[in-house]
Parts: sequence; C-alpha cells; structure tokens
Amino acid sequence: MPVLLETGGSESPRPSASTSASISPLAASPLSTSPLTSSPSNQYDEDKAYYASLPINTAQDVTPASPVDAQPTIGLIGMGAMGRMYARHLGDAGWSKINVCDIPEKYEQLNADYASNPNIHAMRDGHAVARSSDFIVYSVEAEFIEKVVAQYGPSTKVNAIVAGQTSVKAPEKQAFEKHLPRDVHIVSCHSLHGPTVSPLGQPLILIQHRGSNAALSLVENILRPLRSRHVHLSYDEHDLVTANTQAVTHAAFLSMGTAWAAAQSYPWEQGLYVGGIETAKVNLTLRIYANAWHVYAGLAILNPAARVQIERYATSATELFKMMLEGGSGGEEAKRRFRERVEWARDMVFGGVARDGSEGSGVRRRRPILLSEDVLDRFSLGKTPALCDKKDLPPPSPVDSSSPTESQRPPSKYRPNSHLSLLAMVDCWAHLYINPYTHLSLAATPLFRLFLGVAEHLFLSPTNLLSASIHSALYDTWHRSDDLEFVCAARGWSQCVSFGSFEVYRRRFEETRSFFEGRFEEVGRVGAEMIRAVMESEIKREEEEGIA
Repeated sequence: MPVLLETGGSESPRPSASTSASISPLAASPLSTSPLTSSPSNQYDEDKAYYASLPINTAQDVTPASPVDAQPTIGLIGMGAMGRMYARHLGDAGWSKINVCDIPEKYEQLNADYASNPNIHAMRDGHAVARSSDFIVYSVEAEFIEKVVAQYGPSTKVNAIVAGQTSVKAPEKQAFEKHLPRDVHIVSCHSLHGPTVSPLGQPLILIQHRGSNAALSLVENILRPLRSRHVHLSYDEHDLVTANTQAVTHAAFLSMGTAWAAAQSYPWEQGLYVGGIETAKVNLTLRIYANAWHVYAGLAILNPAARVQIERYATSATELFKMMLEGGSGGEEAKRRFRERVEWARDMVFGGVARDGSEGSGVRRRRPILLSEDVLDRFSLGKTPALCDKKDLPPPSPVDSSSPTESQRPPSKYRPNSHLSLLAMVDCWAHLYINPYTHLSLAATPLFRLFLGVAEHLFLSPTNLLSASIHSALYDTWHRSDDLEFVCAARGWSQCVSFGSFEVYRRRFEETRSFFEGRFEEVGRVGAEMIRAVMESEIKREEEEGIA
C-alpha cells in the first residue's frame, strides 16, 4: 500500500508501490528541526547545549497535588473557546495559579466570568500574563500570532516555557523565534479536537522545539489533566500531519454545506439523504459550521500542503462528475472508465481490495472504524427512507448488467446515491499518494476518524455499497442537481483558499453558516453523542491492538 506523505503526483497517476516511507517523528531528536541547523555546526552545538541546560522555574515533576507555592504559574493568552477549555480542565484538576487574558476590552467580562473561581485569575493584558507565568500558552488565531507575540513576547518571564495552540505551526514558529527572548524555552502544543469534544484519549501534539528535557516533562505534567494522548512531533511534521488529516476532510464538509445552502435545501428533511452514511455527513457538516470560521481558515490558507490538497479535492470532484455524466449518457466504454477510476482509487488507498469485496493481501487487517451504519441511525436528524412515504422517494434506478445482485445490494432503507463527496476524497488521496491510515493512531481528529470510517465503509462494505454508489452515479438522475451544486461549491472553496484572503474565507463561511442558524444547538448535542460513541469504540480498538 502506498504510504507517501508528501503531496505530489500527477493528473493521471499510475498505481505504484515504489513510494517513499512514512515519517518517523519519534525517531528524530526533538531539536533536529531547529532553525539553528542553518548556522555553522559549532554554533548549533553551542545553542543546543545552552537550551538543554537552561533552567526552568519549578520542579519538573510537580503535580496539582503539590503545595501551592511549588506549583507553576500557568498563563493563557487568548480566551476563546480553546483557551477557556484549557482553563476549565486545568483549574478543575487543581492547578491553582492560572492567569488568563484576552483583548483589553474583554477584561471586565473575563474578570466577572472567573470571579468565583479561586484558581483562575483574569489579567488586563498579555504583558501581565507573560511576565508572571512559568508556562505560557498563546491561544491565538494563526492569522494574528505574529502580531500578538511581537506585542507580548518581550515581556516573557526569564526561564519560562512558551507554547502556542495555533492549528498551523509555521507562522507560530517564525513568531516565537523572532520575538521571544533567548532565555525562554519553546515547547509548543496543539490539541487535535474542538473545544466541545472531550480531550480524553485525543491526540495532543507536543513540540520540543527549543527547550530542555525538564521543560518538556513539566509541560507534560501540566497538561496531564486533559488525559489526552501525547504525540511528539516537530513543527514541520505537525503541519504535514494536520494537512493530511484535516485539509480534505474540512473541504468536503464545507463544500457539502455550501451546496445545501445554494440549493436552499435541508437534505435530511426530504427523506432522500437520511440514515447511515448520510447521518455522519449531515451532523459533521453542521458541526463545522457551528464553529468559528477562523478554526479552519488558518489551516487552509497558511499551510502549503493543505492548499495543494484542497485544490486536488476540487479537481477530483470535477473530474469524477464529468465522468459520471459521460458514462450516464454514453456507451459501455465511458461507464467502464468511470468504474475503473473509482476502483483504482480504492485499491491505491485501501490496499488492493479484490473486485468482489473480499480482502486482498495488501489490506490492513484491522477492525473497521465504523462497525455498522445502524450505529449512526441513532443520531439521524431525519427519518430513514424506510419510514417515509414511498411516493416521496425518487424512482428506482434502471437495471443493467453491472447492477449488484440482490444478495449484494445495500440495505433497502439506505437509498443509494453517488456519494460524490466520498468518491472525491478517496480519489484525492490516491492522486496525492496519501495513506490515511498512517496518521490514524498518531494524530487523527475525531472528524477525520469518522469521515475515514464512512469512506472505509463505503469502499470496503461486504454488502457492496461501492457498486451501488457507482451504479447510482451512472444511472440515477435525481441527485444530479445536488452533485452539480457540490462540485461548484468544492471549486469555489478551492478558489477561495487560493486567494489567500482571510476576509474572503470569512465571508464565504459566514454566508453559508447563516443558512443553518437555528439548527446548531440540536446538531451540537446529537453530533457530540455520535462522535463520543465512535471514539469510545476507537479507543477500545486501539487498546486491544496495543496502539494506545
């Protein structure tokens, strides 16, 4: 199975096993990607020795049970949703000296919010937090990290440890190296989940960029109350991993939401896209649009690998849709080309699955992420087709020689459709030689796990869901207008990202978001329960397989 992580490939790649090996983030020295490598070797060695011996301000093995005067002062600069989540978990765990701040005009409200919490102390600005804290986390949008660190970084306490919660690390790395004092450790972090998802068992990236082992141990102890799974990467590895696990996933959900808004349609209320796979699509799309736009903009615009993947995703959606139209109105040769394109992507990504759906020798023998579509039905916002009036359903597909046999048909309550968003995602990975399983246990977000599980279920299902999807793509016409809206939306998001404008991204996001206003509270509750159910199964699987 190809495992190349670098984005690349061509418009017409050929299946090949001669690809590069996966990165091994734990094999390299945590400081091996330091910017000091560009200096003469003796200067690099001196600086490496300097940071290895630079002291920290408290004992590295301190815990929330330690006496108050022995505990580190924790500083949180930026009290958006993630900053507040960190403050809540760390304060509840017993860390008793947590200084927090936001923009000055929010001080009074912040002070009122934490007036009754003895462990969390609101401060007027980042200068007050930076000069008094032993461990400082910047929870600031990637777009503004340079400006904020330039303002408050020089005030950093001597021998303090500084981290950032930005989703794209390249701007953060540059800002820290440029504006932080030399006598400061840089041990950064990134929780790969949203603020409403429990951090229990989730990946927490730790980056020992410029600091001692004692500094890393202290950061691990401070963040241990989150009960997350620590993953050690470099700055560069982080950005590649997050691009590979989030860029295409976000593009798919954003495009689905924009397509529904353009069609002025809530698909789950029509009885056409309900149940099973559709449940995950709907809940996760609305979950993304319930969040702030900047959560996704930084990754898309500032991460070069992500921009390449988003462009490729739009290209895959466009090419597949054109092939669907050509096959649907053309002869057997056009139909064959479409089937072979989809099956080639399946074999590239999922490891050479045989045509009848059985496992080939290249398949990773692991328990599927999504055990059954019935699991998702508990979280559906609409009624499954089996419960709808049959007159409301589209007419059945015409039968042709390539249709699945009766024994291979998917459950009748799930109406087959093209699943273009999933076909495009797997096609995109295949063209870029990305193996989605490489980072699954390393640093996968809940959204990525679930969407990969849905794709895995479609492409590998023993009930031959993929054959039903291919057949529907070629012969059904009832979903063609929806597929067209999706392709337009995917191309629009790709173009938006290529502009590199946060303002354009914000406007596009918020215009779509307004269409779903009023539905977020219900979806937030249902979506969280769905993610929790899948994650509990995933955590159990990883424990059984010795991964976690």
